[in-house]
Amino acid sequence: MTQALIVIDVQNDFCPGGALAVPDGDQIVAGINARMADFDTVVLTQDWHPAGHSSFASSHSGKTPYELIDMPYGPQVLWPDHCVQGSEGAAFHAALSTDRADLIIRKGMTPEIDSYSAFFENDRSTATGLEGYLRSRQVSKLTLVGLATDFCVNYSAQDAARLGFEVQVEEALCRGIDLDGSLSAARHEMTTLGVSLV
Repeated sequence: MTQALIVIDVQNDFCPGGALAVPDGDQIVAGINARMADFDTVVLTQDWHPAGHSSFASSHSGKTPYELIDMPYGPQVLWPDHCVQGSEGAAFHAALSTDRADLIIRKGMTPEIDSYSAFFENDRSTATGLEGYLRSRQVSKLTLVGLATDFCVNYSAQDAARLGFEVQVEEALCRGIDLDGSLSAARHEMTTLGVSLV
């Protein structure tokens, strides 16, 4: 069985000091680097938004970060501007071993749709191409690590499970935002779909 490590969004804007910092987000980098040696395939994902993205609170008059609005594809949390294409905030954390990556998937590039999952944009139908890549490499088991547990890791794990992959999330190598109990909800959603939390 070929296994892959999927490293979700370990970028400057999601680490302390960043525009959308996940508490202790930088504390998982060394552990992720160490785990890369254990896998045949390593994939990194990178949030990569155009300026003025529709998920930014600044794109909606009178709205503030973390408000919830309805978009054509469903509810959308509005975020501080983050991971703008080519910015320092969008760059991978300097200590992350990016040279080990077999593939880098960029997501969130469509101006009108956010993209949490490594597999689909938030309309849940526009594919990133990751599934096809993994199938072509005969990968059937995925281990997910990275940021943030309750958003991009959660959505990626759910989609991977729905697509028929065997999925585990290594919680020690993830960190969450926990907006209004979102971390507990994410754990429930993942385990309901058969994702192993280890």
